[in-house]
Amino acid sequence: MEPSNFFICCILLALGVVGAQESHERYNHLFVFGDSYADTGNLNKGLANSWRIPYGMTFPGKPSGRFSDGRVLTDFIAKFLGLKSPIAHAQMKSGANKLRYGLNFAYGGSGVFDTVANVLPNMTTQIDFFQKLINDSIYTALDLHSSVVLVSLAGNDYASFLANGGTNQGLQSFIPSVVNQLSINLKRIQKMGATKVIVTALQPLGCLPRITQSSSFKECNATQNLAVNYHNLLLQQTVAKLNNETNSSTFFILDLYNSFTTVIEQKGDPKGKLKFETPLKPCCMGISREYSCGSADEKGAKLYTLCSDPKSAFFWDSSHPTQAGWKAVYTILKSSLAQLF
Repeated sequence: MEPSNFFICCILLALGVVGAQESHERYNHLFVFGDSYADTGNLNKGLANSWRIPYGMTFPGKPSGRFSDGRVLTDFIAKFLGLKSPIAHAQMKSGANKLRYGLNFAYGGSGVFDTVANVLPNMTTQIDFFQKLINDSIYTALDLHSSVVLVSLAGNDYASFLANGGTNQGLQSFIPSVVNQLSINLKRIQKMGATKVIVTALQPLGCLPRITQSSSFKECNATQNLAVNYHNLLLQQTVAKLNNETNSSTFFILDLYNSFTTVIEQKGDPKGKLKFETPLKPCCMGISREYSCGSADEKGAKLYTLCSDPKSAFFWDSSHPTQAGWKAVYTILKSSLAQLF
């Protein structure tokens, strides 16, 4: 399969860790920016499959705007910090009393640049939303100083680039542009007062079900993962430079590439508590390529298939892990998070 087909993997079909009990009391808030790996309900209901059945069937028991059957990365990070998961920015008015846990600005399908149809707030705009709340004294720089910031970037910029006529050759020069813009965003977050910023490495996009479907969900596309490795190399260099420039350890990379790969190769978490016999096959998928998880016809009849138990699947849909999948990933990440905090 051509890399271009792969990268379109991350395009917005989106629009179509619970872990440790440790309490880290000095961190009072979690602020989140990014995309569908972190979104807990910002994306408009008219745009997203994440508001349709069977999304949310495991948690909270109904669709909640999360791109999974249950909890996503944000929820696991919040649990690790001893915090309740921050509410979505779009739901602020209905949950004003919950702002003390932080706020989630992530929108499924978004990137550091504008993606599809320019209808989604890119990361710069998401940070603008946060800046307005600081300007309005909803939060203060002191709040940020005692907070953790999670920044998720899962590849939508590359999908949009190729979907809009970009070439694979052009992609090589576009990847540094994406990482550079991410660096600008990270610097801005730090200048606002953040002292702990977790940024995700790009997951192995060549292993997403949308791509592995062509091999009957048996193998990842190594060629496509080479481009991911280039992104992650530049990200490592960027974070090292940012920390060096500020003589701090503000920025920390959450290695989704290694953790996803480990779970896929071992068909479960290292402790053996979670097992995924066919880790590349999603639990929920459209009955054909024209449809996706959550699709239904005019009469409401479902146009997707669903596995018998989401806990037995690593991937929920064509791009996103199940709650069990995220838990397995978190199990691997937990030791590095413990060192960070």
